[in-house]
Amino acid sequence: MKALVLAGGSGTRLRPITHTSAKQLVPVANKPVLFYGLEAIRDAGIVDVGIIVGETAAEIETAVGDGSAFGLRVTYIHQDAPLGLAHAVLIARDFLADEPFVMYLGDNLIIGGIASLVTEFRRTTPDALILLTKVDNPSSFGVAELGAEGRIVRLVEKPLIPPSDLALVGVYMFGTAVHEAVRSIKPSTRGELEITEAIQWLVDGGYEVASHLVEGYWKDTGRLADMLETNRHLLESIEPAIHGTVDADSSIVGRVVIEDGASLVRSTVRGPAIIGRGTTLVDTYVGPFTSIFHSCTIERTEIEYSIVLERATIRGIGRIEDSLIGRDVEVVPSAALPKAHRLMLGDHSRVSVATTGA
Repeated sequence: MKALVLAGGSGTRLRPITHTSAKQLVPVANKPVLFYGLEAIRDAGIVDVGIIVGETAAEIETAVGDGSAFGLRVTYIHQDAPLGLAHAVLIARDFLADEPFVMYLGDNLIIGGIASLVTEFRRTTPDALILLTKVDNPSSFGVAELGAEGRIVRLVEKPLIPPSDLALVGVYMFGTAVHEAVRSIKPSTRGELEITEAIQWLVDGGYEVASHLVEGYWKDTGRLADMLETNRHLLESIEPAIHGTVDADSSIVGRVVIEDGASLVRSTVRGPAIIGRGTTLVDTYVGPFTSIFHSCTIERTEIEYSIVLERATIRGIGRIEDSLIGRDVEVVPSAALPKAHRLMLGDHSRVSVATTGA
């Protein structure tokens, strides 16, 4: 069995962060989202992985390499434009050959992995297995309508009037029949070859399309609120570990990871939280559900329920919350006086904000 991982999307919902970075490489709990998917595939016993890449191909290939760091063999498949999930299957035909495969969207995350689902798929060998979960906003997803005995009746992509609240999770499993399906469908009104149309083709043709309701945690991390929520869920399960230096005037409360080379000076970290390697905190409070990536500097600031990417600098800010701060960003005081800041800053930005100080 092989895997096809989609990492070619442009990430419009996470701009400006994704103007300069692949959305699949934005870290949650200090690990790129894409890596969780690759590890889930490996843990399911799959070794051969094709990764669909687009305009951020160089960044993805630098981060993942040949896959050996994950115990995988990776083949890169270039997609000239984001023409739909079914198009990704179409252009991956040579790589996939005649083997069944898992298709995994690189910005999706399922806590607990997919090993048991892959085992079940291998045992029952349907033509397709789709994962479903109940959502509050089904119009934002592909949606499934179930009939008697839970059988798939209809699939609709981002419907204005959803037939149910069951959204397709971004993990699919297919046998070889899907290749005929993706060749048989036409582009949608969005100009894309929709995977929901291909699965509907299988349903209409009498092929066996099974479904599984995901009871655990799944998230499409394509928006800021989703990134922060996923970060929170992952941090809730971290194992405390102190590998950096913590001076006598600093304190650590709860589940906290301090990575190698990190330094706390007169600072407090209240978990769950993770402080990346080479990061320095001075006279700073880091509150729950915060991930600070590598080589950051934070001084005289309060921050919680936030994600800070590598090499960011924050100095003299009264309070930051509910924020995603990009790489190489600098946030420093100005004369204005708001007491809280909610920020989403693109990479290499420099922003002066208010502080309750002078």
